[in-house]
Amino acid sequence: MRRVKPPRQRLTHDAPMSNSAAPASGRYANAHGAHKGGPAPRSAEVWRWITLGALLSTIPAFYGELNSAALPSWAPALYALAALTLSAALWQAQRWPVHQRPPPGLRLLDLLLVLGLLVAAVLPSSSLSQTALAWRLALAFLTLAAMVWRLQHLVTRGGVVYLMMAALGVLLLCGVGFWWLEPRAPTLADGLWLAFTTAATVGYGDIVPSTPASRIFSVFVVLLGLGVLTLATAAIATTWIETEERRIEREILHDLHRRLGMLHDEIAALRRDQQAALAQAPRTPSEPAQPSPLA
Repeated sequence: MRRVKPPRQRLTHDAPMSNSAAPASGRYANAHGAHKGGPAPRSAEVWRWITLGALLSTIPAFYGELNSAALPSWAPALYALAALTLSAALWQAQRWPVHQRPPPGLRLLDLLLVLGLLVAAVLPSSSLSQTALAWRLALAFLTLAAMVWRLQHLVTRGGVVYLMMAALGVLLLCGVGFWWLEPRAPTLADGLWLAFTTAATVGYGDIVPSTPASRIFSVFVVLLGLGVLTLATAAIATTWIETEERRIEREILHDLHRRLGMLHDEIAALRRDQQAALAQAPRTPSEPAQPSPLA
């Protein structure tokens, strides 16, 4: 008796997967979903702004203890809070996918900041110790580098509005800082004027920093002014250039579509002519019709 072999099952897209392939597909789906935007990207964005706020809190701590003879009790607390926040961010980043983790350079910088902030919290007042002042100055430069690194995602195509808002915000904060630190700026308007002339490196000389705290603050204002104002000016110039580039791109695309349409019409006309020529050509009844190569 002849045995009938069962039909071979072809693998198609509709065929069910085996149990061994299902977990791998599930892992890929989870990773792919995290890449397209799951909890990890949102958590990374939230922690970016949390750490930025913690780093900003160290600025009044630095100038508050520098502007007073005794170390204020709230200054070490702000240093310790910033160190704790950065530590929590580093621990949280280890739970994210690899492609969502901060770059190694930023993680190393955050680790150095954690150690520096903990040391700064136990040092004496900067007005009484040159060693403490030098340590906190180095820590301030590292803090500035970490904040700039976290804000560089705003420097993108079409980010003129964000850069202008950042420039105005930096100018306002610098004005408040001079109003707080400089005795020759008794009003907020004087502080804003001193911040603008310092950031723009104009220096009219009507109001100048006179205390050690305001002079150190002016150094960071100049650095921030050079960075933020330059980026804002470059973004405005880039917007004008991009407008002209987009107009040229639209003209090129319009011409390309027109040429593709003409080519399509020519191919259709050639196909019709060939089909008409094949229909009029005599052939024997046993001769099959030849397919058109343009079909």
